[in-house]
Amino acid sequence: MKLIFEKSVPGRKMTVLPACDVPEVCLPAGMTRAEKPALPEMSEVDISRHYTELNKRVHGVNCGFYPLGSCTMKYNPRIDEEMAALPGFTDVHPLADKADVEGSLEVLGCAKKLLCEISGMDDMTFQPAAGAHGEFTGVLLIKQYHDARGDKKRTKIIVPDSAHGTNPATAAMCGFDVVNVASNPEGGVDLEALKAVLGDDTAGLMLTNPNTVGIFDKNILQITSMVHEAGGLCYYDGANLNAVMGIVRPGDMGFDCVHMNLHKTFATPHGGGGPGAGAVGCKKFLAQYLPKSALMEGEGHIQMRSFMGNFLVVVRALTYILTLGKEGIPEAAETAVLNANYLMEKIKGTFTPAFDHVCMHEFVLDLAEYKKETGVSALDVAKSLIDRGIHPPTMYFPLIVHEALMLEPTETESKDTLDMAAETFRELYQLGYDDPQLMHDAPHHAQIGRPDEVLAARNPVLRYKK
Repeated sequence: MKLIFEKSVPGRKMTVLPACDVPEVCLPAGMTRAEKPALPEMSEVDISRHYTELNKRVHGVNCGFYPLGSCTMKYNPRIDEEMAALPGFTDVHPLADKADVEGSLEVLGCAKKLLCEISGMDDMTFQPAAGAHGEFTGVLLIKQYHDARGDKKRTKIIVPDSAHGTNPATAAMCGFDVVNVASNPEGGVDLEALKAVLGDDTAGLMLTNPNTVGIFDKNILQITSMVHEAGGLCYYDGANLNAVMGIVRPGDMGFDCVHMNLHKTFATPHGGGGPGAGAVGCKKFLAQYLPKSALMEGEGHIQMRSFMGNFLVVVRALTYILTLGKEGIPEAAETAVLNANYLMEKIKGTFTPAFDHVCMHEFVLDLAEYKKETGVSALDVAKSLIDRGIHPPTMYFPLIVHEALMLEPTETESKDTLDMAAETFRELYQLGYDDPQLMHDAPHHAQIGRPDEVLAARNPVLRYKK
């Protein structure tokens, strides 16, 4: 497929503008470009066909099963998009007076109230632009808390070995030393390992529960209590909130602050580089350190980004919550857990779960023994799924499982889809013994085969050059 710039034809246009009926005003010479911007020149029909062709090359949740673990790639109701597209929300100006945006402020206030109830927090900010930005904000709250008390010796953040990679990166960006703590055989935090690293230099713990291997840590109250007794605070990574929303609250588990991926758990389509929202909530004693918006709280407040964050993502989230209601939110979580356990049980007897007991919203397959027997890797299985219309699950994560495939079917998939997926995994399992080379060469029917991912990561081509 050609790039849009390669399809460009000099002089070709897609609009016909009427003659100018107002006086022409030109910018001063010093404010104009030296040369015209390098934009493609195309007709309307050509550009429509170009984007339609692009659409055919993309696999999304509207195309087929998308079990990308720990990312909650679920189908979201169209009503959420319709509400976010209302002119009263899309046309609002970020510098408008409060009196002119009362409806938007009511959306933010209502969303804050409901999300605080769901998370067990007392206050919240919507400024963070995405999950990692929310992590950054949450850990800065911990830092500010200790600094305000003059407790400068607290320089360490504890992160489990099964954590999302953004957790240690965030702690390091905030100026903390990262201390890794091991998992126990059940996939939870090893209490003895945690006890060994706690001390008067502990600033806090970063943890998600259920964790990355899909396990709800049965010792969670003991874990947070141990950190508090050492003088540290507990931060909740809300990446896996989809499994417990409306059932158990991070605040009741002992966490002091939390970020929530509104773009994963509460409706906005996730992925593709689009807007996100990493709303950060906290307990009352941390509320004074939250970033504040000049629009809502007045001038002189520290901000994490401009204005009120990605406002339309909050509109979608509020619509999602109000549509599902107090009964629907926990039902969605329960169905997500049911679907994950159903799929895991259907796959058993072929690929082996890394932790063979009841999971939450996702589970991890360990293909290490399978690879020894067949030579077929987790990557080979993932690429073979593409030929069968299934998006690959997360590969080689978490790092504590070396040949890992992490699946999250979400609550929006039907039993029929899960049965189809399980049968596909069973077929691929046998194919690894019968014809491993076929899987080494997969995908066979995708738009591209296997790109050199190392070369792409180290020498990316980020802009078009003639």
